Amino acid sequence: MALRKKCPVCGSRKWHKEPSSGLITCSEGHVLQNYRNETNEAEDFVPHAMRKRTLKSSRKKKEKLSKADPLLYHGPRAHYHYFQCLQLIFRKQVAALTRLWDLPAEYETVCRDLWVLHLGLLPSPPSAEPYHHAREQQGDRPPEARVTSLQTPRPTQTPTEGASDSEDEGRKQAADHSSSSSESSDAESDPEMAALMREASETSSSEDEDAREKPPQPDSAAKRTGKHRTYSKYDAPVNTIAVLVLACWTLRLPVVYNDFVKVIEAYELPYLDPVRRGIIPSSMTAHLTKQTVQALSPHYAPDVLALHTLVSRLAKLMQTSYGIWTPELNAAPVLWRVVRDLGGTPVLYTLTKTISHTLSLTLSLHYSLAPKLEKARQSDAERYHQFDNVPPEVSLVAAAIVVLRLVYGLDGSPRVPNEKEDPACSLPRLQEYLSYVKELNADQVRGKDALFSAALPLHVTDMTDGTLDVYISFCERALLGKSDIPGEYFPIREGDSGHENSAAPIRESTSRRNVPPTALHQVSDTGDLRPGEAFKIFSARDVFGALPGEYQLVVDKAAGWVGVSEECMCAVVERLERRLIRWWDSVRRKERRASRGEDEDR
Repeated sequence: MALRKKCPVCGSRKWHKEPSSGLITCSEGHVLQNYRNETNEAEDFVPHAMRKRTLKSSRKKKEKLSKADPLLYHGPRAHYHYFQCLQLIFRKQVAALTRLWDLPAEYETVCRDLWVLHLGLLPSPPSAEPYHHAREQQGDRPPEARVTSLQTPRPTQTPTEGASDSEDEGRKQAADHSSSSSESSDAESDPEMAALMREASETSSSEDEDAREKPPQPDSAAKRTGKHRTYSKYDAPVNTIAVLVLACWTLRLPVVYNDFVKVIEAYELPYLDPVRRGIIPSSMTAHLTKQTVQALSPHYAPDVLALHTLVSRLAKLMQTSYGIWTPELNAAPVLWRVVRDLGGTPVLYTLTKTISHTLSLTLSLHYSLAPKLEKARQSDAERYHQFDNVPPEVSLVAAAIVVLRLVYGLDGSPRVPNEKEDPACSLPRLQEYLSYVKELNADQVRGKDALFSAALPLHVTDMTDGTLDVYISFCERALLGKSDIPGEYFPIREGDSGHENSAAPIRESTSRRNVPPTALHQVSDTGDLRPGEAFKIFSARDVFGALPGEYQLVVDKAAGWVGVSEECMCAVVERLERRLIRWWDSVRRKERRASRGEDEDR
C-alpha cells in the first residue's frame, strides 16, 4: 500500500474531505493545493441507453380452440338462411291450403308474386346469399386467400403491378409538389391570396383535429344490441299467413281470418312448431341457432286483429309503392256465412245488407284504400273511414247484431210489430230464435272445431268414444308430426283393431233445422214497444256493467265465429249504433227542413 503524501506545512499524513466545500485538508487544517474537484452529475438525459437483447423462442403457443359449432350460421348468412326456411314453410302452406280448400292453380302463382313483393317491402330485406356471392367474386383462389379477402376485401397485386403503382405514386407526388411550389410562388407574389390560403389551411387543420378528437359514432345497427330482438315483427312467420290472406283477397275468395286460425290450430296448415315437427328438413335445421329456431317456431295461432294489422299494412304498402290495388271483400257470400252462423234467415240477410249500405261499412283491407265518403258540406275536408280499422267480417257481424237489436231489442223488453209490412213479421219470435242459437252453440261444442280450438274449454271426461279417437289422432299429428314413433315401437297393422270402427263418428258439421212458420212474429195491437223503439246503447267502456242475457248470448256467438273478444265486438256494435243514430237524426232534420219549405211555399 502506497504511503500518503505529507502535508508540506506540518508533515501530517492524515487527510479528509470537507463535505461543504469539497476541499481536502490535513489534520491540522492545511488545504491541499493544486487539487481539482470535478462533478459528474448529469442534469439532462443522454441518448445512450442500455438495450437488452433476448432470443425469441421457436416454440409456438397453443391457440385456443373455439367451442362454437361450425355448422351454425351467424350474421348476414344466418339472416338469409332464416328467410330460406321461411320460404320453404310458405311453399308448404300454399300446397296444404290448396289441397284443403280445393283452390285453383292460379292461387299458387298469386302467392308467389305477393311473396316477392312482401320481401321487397320489408324494413330489412334479405340480401344476396353472402357465402355463395363471395365465392363467385373470388373465383378459384386458395382457401387462405378467400378467408383474407372475406376479412379485408382488397384486390391482390403482383410485384410488377406494385412497382408500377409505386412509380405512379412517385410521379403523382412530384406533380403535387410542383403544383404546390407554383401555388406558393403565386401566393408570395399576391399577399391577399397568401392571407386567404393561410386562413383556409388553419380552418382545415382545426377541422381535422376536431374530427381526430371526436370518437366515431356507432351505427344504428350497432346500437341494436343486448336484449333487442334479432328479427322484427315483419320478419315473423305470421307474415306468411298474411300473404296467404292477401292472395285470397286478390282472388276474391270468401274467406275470413278465423278460417286460417282454425286450420292452424288443427295442425292442417304448417305453422306451429315447424322445426320440431319436421316441416323443415334436417339439412337446413343443422345450421339454425337457438334464437333462429325460436323465431321460426310460434307456439300459438295468430290473433285475428294482429293478423289483420299485418295484412292491411301490406295492402297499403303495395298500393303506395307499386300501385297494386287489392280488391274489396267478396261481401255477399261472407255476409251469408255471417247470417247462417247467427241462425238467421234470408230476411236477416237483406236487412243486414241494407244497414251495411246505410252505415257505409268499409269492405277494403285498409280504410285509406276505400272510396271517400260523400261530403255533407262543401267546406268539409276529404273524409275517410278512419275508425273502420277492424276486419270487414267483424263489421258485417256487428251490422247483423244491430239489426237483431232493432228487431228484438235484446234488452229484456219485448218488441212486437204492429204493421204487416214491417220486415220484423218475417223473422222468428225472440224465444224461438234464442233457443235455436243455444242449439247452435251446443252443436259447436260437440263439433270438430271445438277439439282443436284453444279458446273453447273441453274436458276429456266429456268426450264420447268417437270424439276421443279423433282427439288422440289429433294429438299424434300435433305432437309427433311426420315421425311415426308408435309405428316403429308397435308395428301393428292398421285395421286389426275390432273396436276401431265401432265408435260413432264425430259430427263435423252442425245440422240446421228450419224455424217453423208458427214461430214467426205476429202483428199485435197491444201497448208493447215496437221494433226500433226505445233503443238502448250499451257502452263498451263500462267495465262494471253487465249485458242482458239475450244480448250476451248473441254477442258470444258472433265473437266466437269471427275470432275476436266480446269486448271488441261490443265496441264495434256500439260504434255502428251511434253512427246509425246520427244518420237517422240527419234524415229527420232534412225532413223537417223540407216540411218547413213546403209550409213557406203555401
